[in-house]
Amino acid sequence: MTRRPARALSRRLFAWALISLLLLSFGAARAQTPTLQPPPPTPVIQPGGQVSRSPFPSTLRTPSTSTEVPEIHAASAVLADLDTGQVLFDLHRNERRPIASVTKIMTALLVVERADLTDVVTVTEGAASGQVAGISGLGLMAGERIRVDELLYALLLQSANDAAVALAEHVSGSVDAFVDDMNARAEQLGMTRTLFTSPNGLDDTGYSSAADLVRLTRAAYRSPGFASVVATRFHTVESLDAEPRIVQNRNVLLWLYPGAIGVKTGFTSPAGFCLVGAAQRGDERLVAVVLGAPGEPFSAAATLLNYGFDAFEYRTLLREGERLDDVDVGGRSVSVSAGGNVRGLIPAAATVSRTVELEHHVAFPPARGEQIGIVRLSAGGKIVGEVPLVVVGVPAPSPPEPGSWWARAAGALVDAGGGVLDALFG
Repeated sequence: MTRRPARALSRRLFAWALISLLLLSFGAARAQTPTLQPPPPTPVIQPGGQVSRSPFPSTLRTPSTSTEVPEIHAASAVLADLDTGQVLFDLHRNERRPIASVTKIMTALLVVERADLTDVVTVTEGAASGQVAGISGLGLMAGERIRVDELLYALLLQSANDAAVALAEHVSGSVDAFVDDMNARAEQLGMTRTLFTSPNGLDDTGYSSAADLVRLTRAAYRSPGFASVVATRFHTVESLDAEPRIVQNRNVLLWLYPGAIGVKTGFTSPAGFCLVGAAQRGDERLVAVVLGAPGEPFSAAATLLNYGFDAFEYRTLLREGERLDDVDVGGRSVSVSAGGNVRGLIPAAATVSRTVELEHHVAFPPARGEQIGIVRLSAGGKIVGEVPLVVVGVPAPSPPEPGSWWARAAGALVDAGGGVLDALFG
């Protein structure tokens, strides 16, 4: 056997080691999470025509510990499950507040529900940018023709006030009629602490609450097209009569918060800084509402979202058809089961409790499949969910005594007659 020189073997081993190292380095580089970059500054036209850089923060200030209940500096706030509405954090969530341009979530909802996104809108004199108050606009011109979907991007990304008016007139014929439609839709959604007075929120006479805005945002995400628009960072707005306009989303979370998917910012002096922010991790989607913040609201929203993702976990607590402990109905034991599933976000270390409440009018024997009450589950002092209590088994009646029916009847008569004789002659 011929031996290879030791030096040649060493060079070969060194080459293989170098190639392996490069491959590992390449793989590690590809596996790294890309660094989040702050949004590029966008000029904002101020009253008087001055232009300034937009006040976008470049970092988020959040607590180092995200599993403890956060301290939020705002007039009101709420954190909820975007899919179920389950509330995870509450700070004056039912307090009525002016909401500034967050109003445009309702404007967008009506647009996607009632208009064809390919419809062409002809901008009226009243919707032209020179006639609409506020410093945020698309620069629409009277007579300009532009599609509904393009105006929707301007509405939700750049918060264009002139786009809100143009869309309102297109959908309902006038701004006043559109405002009536906004309030009617709010009533349908159960937004009991909400009143809209404009399609853009500049008025500050309208109001809503953090809890109502969760209802509104959940409805908006169920409507086609809304989610993709509010998750967009930039969009080139095309017009049939004007040069393309580039709009940038003012929701900084889309740049600075991993998993951010929307939704809308707002600011006026009476309303303060407002934000509805949503994010997703895996199958879990959360929405944070911050109203009346004294400064930028993005850090507060990020703090709430961190708390939701880190301090809670999805757990299935009850499955439909699952057998439960028997309940007492009229002194008899009845077999029952859960009439639905209960799955929710539970504090990681919380103990889940289960209570059963029977309806007062239930009498024995209930029918199989009948709903005779509810099963309520709680964790961390909050109700997680409740489902109907369904009858699955009723005890059979006591078996008759042995013998034919006439023999039992005769025996009963004899017993009765004996009792009478004993009473008379005993």
